[in-house]
Amino acid sequence: MAAARRLKRVVASQPGFINLKSTSDAADSISSRRKRVNKNKKKNWHKHSDINDVEEFLEDVRLQERTTGGLLSEKPDDNLFFLDLGQPKKAEQKAPEPVEEKKRRKKVSRPLRIDLILQHDSLVPPPKDVLAHQQPNAKKLRRIAQKAEQLAAKGVVPRRQKQLLRRQAVVRTAKKAVTEANNNPDREYYDIWGQETKSPGDPWFLQQTGKKRVKRPEKLNEKPSVLPAVEVIAPGGSYNPDFFSHQALLEKAHEVEVKKQKEEEKIEKQLAVNKEDTATEETTFREQVEGLVEEDEEEEDAETVPNEEEEDVTVGAITQAEKKTEKQRKREKAYKIKEQQRLADRRQTGRQQQLFQLRSIKASIKQDEEKTETKQKLRKAKQEAQKAQPRRLGKLKFQPQDMEVQLSDELAGSLRQLKPEGSVLKDRFKSLQKRNLIEPRERAKFKRRLKVKYVEKRAFREIT
Repeated sequence: MAAARRLKRVVASQPGFINLKSTSDAADSISSRRKRVNKNKKKNWHKHSDINDVEEFLEDVRLQERTTGGLLSEKPDDNLFFLDLGQPKKAEQKAPEPVEEKKRRKKVSRPLRIDLILQHDSLVPPPKDVLAHQQPNAKKLRRIAQKAEQLAAKGVVPRRQKQLLRRQAVVRTAKKAVTEANNNPDREYYDIWGQETKSPGDPWFLQQTGKKRVKRPEKLNEKPSVLPAVEVIAPGGSYNPDFFSHQALLEKAHEVEVKKQKEEEKIEKQLAVNKEDTATEETTFREQVEGLVEEDEEEEDAETVPNEEEEDVTVGAITQAEKKTEKQRKREKAYKIKEQQRLADRRQTGRQQQLFQLRSIKASIKQDEEKTETKQKLRKAKQEAQKAQPRRLGKLKFQPQDMEVQLSDELAGSLRQLKPEGSVLKDRFKSLQKRNLIEPRERAKFKRRLKVKYVEKRAFREIT
């Protein structure tokens, strides 16, 4: 009750609200002494709660919506007031009209009283009929229309429209002349040394003269890598670089060297021998003696076990041979039916419970869709990153070229003092490997098959 009165006081205190109904007893009800009631008990909530003022306020709001189409406090001044400029001036007297026309004008068609009673007098708009605006597959059709608009904006013609255009533009032309076989005796003789010229578009002529080109595969038009043919070195690699760019290049080279060192340490750890694993005299003696002492005990156990198994087999055979009674069969059948009914009820309750879990199921489906979308984005990003990486074309793996970096004390002040580093030929060779044009290779190792024969010359023999 206190909450309702508080709401009423707050609403009445608002300057924009206009009340259509008079509330003369509002001050009396507020000033009257309230009866003290214990609101901790649930039975006193509705019994001693006065909500008449709240209902009157809501009814007043509904009345304003029905009569004026909304709250009066929200209406503009033009709808509530008008400027009274007096009676309008009489128009100039026109020529007197005939009596018949006056009678016709007086007889204006007015609606019947019964129609006026049945007419809708509320200014509140009717509720929107959702079912009238529904359309099957509306979301799918809207998506297709949006996609078509996007393609049309880009200038892409859909496949169906292309097919229609082809059908319209197709004109029945004469069939191309089929090339005759070489073993046809009625074929026209062509003198290759003659003066008459043969049309160069004839396929048989191009094939016989060797001028017909082989169809180039489309795969050859694709570049094997997106990397440029010549990669520009970082700004810290110039002969007179900026301090910060040179330090950034040194840091990058340092990271490469640290990575190589870690790989070498990892290989050394894997190849290292643990001292605890080395064999001693005691361990070798245990390995030699192992299995000699416990052989007798294992043989005795093996002899006793088969007898027990034979007894179990005989008992099991006897129990299986016993025939079930009619009572036992009926009991088993009833138990089976009961178990099936229980499982069916359990499945039914599970389906009913799923109806209350629709919100959580939708949320889980949305999470799964978001996860798949993120995975697809990561996969696409990974594929784009792999395009710039060298592929495995042979048995050897691509080893990048060592970075050509000069230390701070090795920097030269001019091009004349600059020391040349690296090799242009090696750089181009590594670039071809990195762009997947050739496979990574190693220098061929030539083995000497014939043994070297040492012969002492006469001059050497004379000296010795």
